[in-house]
Amino acid sequence: MQYQLEGWFLYFILFWVVVLVGSFAIGGFFMFRKFLKRMPKEDGKSVMDWEEYYVNKSIHLWRQEEKELLNDLVSPVPELFRDVAKHKIAGKIGEIAIKEKAKSITLDLVIRGYILATPKRDHKFLRKKLNELKIDVTPYEHLF
Repeated sequence: MQYQLEGWFLYFILFWVVVLVGSFAIGGFFMFRKFLKRMPKEDGKSVMDWEEYYVNKSIHLWRQEEKELLNDLVSPVPELFRDVAKHKIAGKIGEIAIKEKAKSITLDLVIRGYILATPKRDHKFLRKKLNELKIDVTPYEHLF
């Protein structure tokens, strides 16, 4: 006995094939990006290792006000990705603070670190958020 796909069932199967292949492709893309971030560079540490290093090295410099500001600034990020974004930004802020030998994390460091850690497409959200908080962005124009 031989069956042939025809009619609506054929289209149903083709639809699910496209959906599954698309889902695997998207998932594979994000897994590959994470894999590349974990690959060691010339110095033996990966991007994520350095991020973790700077967060741990600068954790004692953070005051409650700056933590709340960072939480407020990452609020437009979808909740699923918010913790990852916050960690990446905190790593960049910590890197700047350590290189400048800062005594504590300041508003200036948070804003500069946020600008440097995020892609250009996200800067419009940062500008909007800083305007809501009544923070002048003119000293940071060269970083945008």
